[in-house]
Amino acid sequence: MKEETATALPIRQLCSVALMSAIMCLLGPVSIPIGPVPISAMTLVIYLTLYVLGMKLGTISCAIYLMLGFVGVPVFAGYTAGAAKLLGPTGGYLAGYLCLTLVGGLVMEKAAYKRIWCIVGMIAGTAVLYAFGTVWFVIMMECDVSYAVSVCVTPFLIGDFAKIVLAELAGQEVRKRLKSAHLID
Repeated sequence: MKEETATALPIRQLCSVALMSAIMCLLGPVSIPIGPVPISAMTLVIYLTLYVLGMKLGTISCAIYLMLGFVGVPVFAGYTAGAAKLLGPTGGYLAGYLCLTLVGGLVMEKAAYKRIWCIVGMIAGTAVLYAFGTVWFVIMMECDVSYAVSVCVTPFLIGDFAKIVLAELAGQEVRKRLKSAHLID
């Protein structure tokens, strides 16, 4: 007879969290350096993670990714890692991924993954990510907010909006198929 504690996650959920963390680790280092903050696929991966796992498990998956980078596994943009990266000028954007999963995931779940609300959730989560990262960048670099926004936010607006649209189109379909296969609730 199989015993499970009330707090234990089912094996399927553990595997899903591990899989999404692994995808983050594989795609996180791939980036295009355009300034202090590189272009990467991480926001797209996080948006899709929220469709597959939801807020709670998506946040756990993202936290695992960040912890792996923190302890030295080269999973951050440009195959970098370590506490210095997380505590450096762009570390606020890395930590901001957790804000994205919490805010975006909360809106998406509360709205039962309705299309327009998923877009709103991803935009809201990304806005919080930008705010968190930009404030951290300003503090660490001792620069003006306008400079930080011009190099850390403005170059990413169009690309992140495109990622949101792509995630919405793909995420709804992936979620529907995983539900029909009884792989997610």
